[in-house]
Amino acid sequence: MFKAVTLQIGATILAALIAGAFLGLRGALSAALGGAACFLPNLLFALRLHLVTKRPDASYPVAFFVGEFFKIASTVGLLATVRLVYPDVHWLALFGGLVVALKANLFAFLVKT
Repeated sequence: MFKAVTLQIGATILAALIAGAFLGLRGALSAALGGAACFLPNLLFALRLHLVTKRPDASYPVAFFVGEFFKIASTVGLLATVRLVYPDVHWLALFGGLVVALKANLFAFLVKT
């Protein structure tokens, strides 16, 4: 799970650099915020699942589904917060950073640890 989060962070950095090259600082920051809205909840979810596996009496399906719900709610909340805190957001760059971070998980199986 942490491998996927690491790939998401790397993909977010790459998306921010590409957006910065084409759209300037505003685009780079927007792409970084879009990617962060994806990988921060995933990082917290991975940490929570890691901690649940250490408990012998844990209910793994319940922990997974509750964690998944909070991950999705956190992503939506972070995107709403970006709009409130950074009104000059470049929407295409934000959406691009979000999509790139979401799709980085597809390549997690290709990376050997």
